[in-house]
Amino acid sequence: MQPIRIEEVQAALDKFLGQEVYLHLETTNGAYAAHRFGQPMAVCAYIRNGKVTFERAQVTGSKPYRVGLKMDIGWIYAEGLTDYEIDGQGRLLMAGHDEEGRLAVALQLSRTPWPMSALEEE
Repeated sequence: MQPIRIEEVQAALDKFLGQEVYLHLETTNGAYAAHRFGQPMAVCAYIRNGKVTFERAQVTGSKPYRVGLKMDIGWIYAEGLTDYEIDGQGRLLMAGHDEEGRLAVALQLSRTPWPMSALEEE
């Protein structure tokens, strides 16, 4: 992955406009953080292969960044994004990593379903 460049990520997002795509969205403070910050529990949200169509996409902020996807009747957004990559299959992978490189948030878009295990990648 490489640091987010707004123009490149915006152009990649725009290629998905108006299409039904598969969404992976995950956010976590991680089990590793619960003891460090005195939190009583780790928290996480996760969706894989949610089918969505969005009519507008926008990248805002300045490291970390926020990406919002405007659907017909609502919004999807992820905040805290720092890095991205477009893989060989044209999928857009965006992630937010903390200062120690740990994943805090992921927002990924694909025209085909995301594998449900590493074995499906082969």
